[in-house]
Amino acid sequence: MSTKSLFIGTAVILISIFVAASLFYQNQQSAEEDTLVSNNAAALERIGAAVKGPAGAKVTIVEFFDPACGTCAQFYPAVQQFIEQYPGKVKVMMRYAPLHQGSDQVVKLLEAAHLQGKFWPALELLFANQQYWVANHVSDADRAQAVFSSLGLDQIQFATDFNGMAVANAIQEDVKDGQTLNIRATPEFFVNGKPMPSFGYEQLKQLVENAVAEAY
Repeated sequence: MSTKSLFIGTAVILISIFVAASLFYQNQQSAEEDTLVSNNAAALERIGAAVKGPAGAKVTIVEFFDPACGTCAQFYPAVQQFIEQYPGKVKVMMRYAPLHQGSDQVVKLLEAAHLQGKFWPALELLFANQQYWVANHVSDADRAQAVFSSLGLDQIQFATDFNGMAVANAIQEDVKDGQTLNIRATPEFFVNGKPMPSFGYEQLKQLVENAVAEAY
């Protein structure tokens, strides 16, 4: 056998090994992702949580957030834009992760507003007025409630709901699920059960694009 033939044969073998290893890695990575999605499924979505977008959308973005989180406020317009960018295909579910001091009371306010159908305008008011009710990463619930004055809420019902079990149970479930999913900072996103490989808008955008391509 000539040196040239030996070289070509060796190269073919090496390429075959590389291709086989690559396929094995991709299959292993896919299997790990499927397992992760399966494990996350039970803790990701909550019946009754605030959702925006069509019920039949095949792509669900689940965001664990704290209304006192500045990064959550910065991401909010971009996340909402995905619904418009992929009409009929994407919906967003919001889950509470009150990690800032005092935010446990603010999410109670938000959930009480949600029970009157005012979650989204209430959230937008909180994000728009963070500098008023958040100081040094500490939430002031009284000031947060003051920014709801334009929502036209039934104040008696609002006070009842704020102290009621429906609000407490919803938040407790979100906190418990956040612990199950190891949520340590906000915002934390999952797209059809998959977490971002690393944090950033481009990473989230790519995850959404991939999910839409897979679903449609």
